[in-house]
Amino acid sequence: MAKYLLLKHYRGAPASVNDVPMDRWTPEEITAHVGYMNDFADRLKETGEFVDSQALTPQGAWVRYDGEGRPPVTDGPFAETKDLIAGWMIIDVDTYERAVELAGELSAAPGAGGKPIHEWLEVRPFMSASQHTIAE
Repeated sequence: MAKYLLLKHYRGAPASVNDVPMDRWTPEEITAHVGYMNDFADRLKETGEFVDSQALTPQGAWVRYDGEGRPPVTDGPFAETKDLIAGWMIIDVDTYERAVELAGELSAAPGAGGKPIHEWLEVRPFMSASQHTIAE
């Protein structure tokens, strides 16, 4: 089994087919979308392929180390941070092809008007310990 991150973007990916921002959806449309996501996760829990999922709020800040004994430096929030990552799902599947299959299905979550979003999802494999070894 290999873990993959299915990364959902607010913006920054190619435009989806049903490209109405979530802040313009009705409460019923949001409920339908979240319900689809929860049902999808529940189905993957039954197959043992679900690891975790989280949605993110638009708020955030950049933080970095500023030297020994000094407080971290913060800045933001910046508009581009909330535009980037909306949330994620981590799956544990047998093949990359299965990860792509599930991402395609998740892309069909309903949006405005109850129609599938056809959103782009980024599929990223987790780095394994074997990828850290240096070939000699």
